[in-house]
Amino acid sequence: MEFAIERPARKLLFAAVVFGLAGAYLDLVSVRLVASSLGDVNDEAHLTRAVTLDPANAEYAARLASFELVVRQSPQAALPWLQFATTLNPLKARYWVELALAHQSSGDIDNEKHDLAMALVASPRDPEITWEVANLFLAQGSLDEAMKSFHLVMQNSPPLVPAAIQTCWKVRPEIDFLLERVVPPAADEGFLIFLTSRNETAAAANVWSRMYSLRQPISRPHLFEYVQYLVAHRQPSEAAVVWRQAAEMSELAAYQPSSENLLVNGDFSLDILNGGFDWLHQKIRGVSLALDPNETHSGSRSLRIVFDGAGIDDAGIRQIVPVDPNTEYEFSAFFKAQEMDGAGGARFAIQDLYRETTFLMTDELRDADFWKKTGGRFVTSAETHMLVVRIARVPSGSPIRGKLWIDGLQLVPHERGTTAKLERQ
Repeated sequence: MEFAIERPARKLLFAAVVFGLAGAYLDLVSVRLVASSLGDVNDEAHLTRAVTLDPANAEYAARLASFELVVRQSPQAALPWLQFATTLNPLKARYWVELALAHQSSGDIDNEKHDLAMALVASPRDPEITWEVANLFLAQGSLDEAMKSFHLVMQNSPPLVPAAIQTCWKVRPEIDFLLERVVPPAADEGFLIFLTSRNETAAAANVWSRMYSLRQPISRPHLFEYVQYLVAHRQPSEAAVVWRQAAEMSELAAYQPSSENLLVNGDFSLDILNGGFDWLHQKIRGVSLALDPNETHSGSRSLRIVFDGAGIDDAGIRQIVPVDPNTEYEFSAFFKAQEMDGAGGARFAIQDLYRETTFLMTDELRDADFWKKTGGRFVTSAETHMLVVRIARVPSGSPIRGKLWIDGLQLVPHERGTTAKLERQ
């Protein structure tokens, strides 16, 4: 819209209004600049002056309240300023938390609860706020409200999940309650590892059951840790079930045993996981391990083992295998050996994992510049549920040097053992 100012009087009036508004604006800006400068000084006189100059600014009232609450240790003096700040800006969660602290210091539990609830309304997803609110609820004994707040913490702040889980378990170690009302599914993996660290086997099983029912992915390191935990706690059946269920949860379908071979990755065509029921390896002095694509029998690679030292009693490669008791099994493998020198040699050994009973010890793996088959049959005992397949050095004391390749390892129930279990005295 365009208009013309024709008369001098109107021009003067218009100019006066413009300059008046400009002056008022400059005064307001100047006042706020002064208030801002004063508000940055953490003493009562400057903060009070800042509030007087800019009473609509909630931050100055909150700073003055913090001064009273923290520096002067006077919650009663802080209360009116915090109430004023929350009135001016009720969406600032920090103001409500500090008001709750002031009410807590004054012994006003009811108003403290109200303030904490308002803080969650203002910032339900702020990790710092929800964490502080949860702990304040906990400190006042409001367990239900604390648990609801810890639930928000676990939903929105992964870094705080371990601390939240630890606190909740300490306060109320009831797995059904925590799974139903506190710990969200997204935090199950951390909850599982926490429980195993506390040897809470039954509770950990409940967490795993929920993870599997929801088909939640789990990282392989944590899966390996859980399987190892179950094996170490002599729960072989549970460990085998977890490994089978993890086939789709951790993309391990290729690492499952089958009726054709209870050994996983028996031809070394897959990467060695060093966990779960795949091959496990450890560094042994005088032994080096490597996958060799140039020497193969059953697949695309073999495992090359180089010996060069004394005191070696194990090659450092093994696999744990769930089996049935009182059952006949047949083991077979192929090997090549070059330049083997030393008394005795390496042998495949199959033993009970928990009792170290040896069920099978093959002939020495040496003097074969071509792929040679070895193996044998054995019957598990009534107490056997887990085998370990490894490469033992017999005898272990004297030096040994040379190269050994292994491939095509297979373990299956013998035909007679598939129809009937064998009784063993």
